Amino acid sequence: MENDKLILGGHEFNSRFILGSGKYSLDLIKAAVENAGAEIITLALRRAVTGKVANILDYIPKNVTLLPNTSGARNADEAVRIARLAREAGCGDFIKIEVIRDSKYLLPDNYETIKATEALAKEGFIVLPYMYPDLNVARSLRDAGAAAIMPLGSPIGSNKGIATKEFIKIIINEIDLPVIVDAGIGRPSQACEAMEMGAAAVMSNTAIATAGDIPMMANAFKKAIEAGRQAYLSGLGRVIENGASASSPLTGFLES
Repeated sequence: MENDKLILGGHEFNSRFILGSGKYSLDLIKAAVENAGAEIITLALRRAVTGKVANILDYIPKNVTLLPNTSGARNADEAVRIARLAREAGCGDFIKIEVIRDSKYLLPDNYETIKATEALAKEGFIVLPYMYPDLNVARSLRDAGAAAIMPLGSPIGSNKGIATKEFIKIIINEIDLPVIVDAGIGRPSQACEAMEMGAAAVMSNTAIATAGDIPMMANAFKKAIEAGRQAYLSGLGRVIENGASASSPLTGFLES
C-alpha cells in the first residue's frame, strides 16, 4: 500500500480523500483536514479573501494542496475567468471545473464543462472537471486534457449516496484516467463502496461538515476510504446470484 499513490497531473498523493471546505466554520477546517488525513482540499475563490475578513487559507495546513473550484460559473467563459483569478491569487495550477446553470438540482452543464476543460488544459492547468456521469462526456473530457474525471454520485449536498453507481462503473472501466467520485456521498460506508468499485479517490464535504462531531467523522471517512481501496486492490470475492456455496465442507467430516 505504501507505493499505491494517487497521481494527478504528475503530482503524487498518499491520501485518496479530497476534502471540500465549503460548509465549515474556519475554526474547524484545520481539525477536519488533519483527522481526514487529506492532502488536497477544495475551496471557492470567494473564500480566499484578503483584508480584514478572515481568510480560509490561514486555516489550511501549508502542506495541503489547494484545489480551487469555479463555483458560481454559469458557462465556460466564467469558469475560465475564475480559474485564472485563482492562479493569480496564488492557489496554484490545480482547478476543479464546476459549471452549473441549474439552480434547483445544481447539476453540472457537461457541454460547457468540456469547453472550459479544453481551454484551461491548454493554459497549463491541472483540470479536474465535475460532471454528470456520461461515458461520451467522459471521453470528451479526457480528450480535452482533463487530469481526472469527477462524476457526481448524487446531487450536491444531498448525502443520498451513489445514485449513479452503474454509470460511474462504466466510466471507471472505460476511461484511463483517475475517476474521483464527487458529490452526494453521505456516509463512510458509501465512500468505501466507491473505492471498492475502483474509484481513484473520493471527495466529500457536506457529510462531514454537517456531522455532529466533525473531526471524528472526518477520521471515519479516512478509514473507510483506505479500507475500500485495500479491498479493491485485494480483489473482491465472487458473487453468487442464485443458490449458495458452503464455507466449510458438508461431507467427510463424520466418516471414521
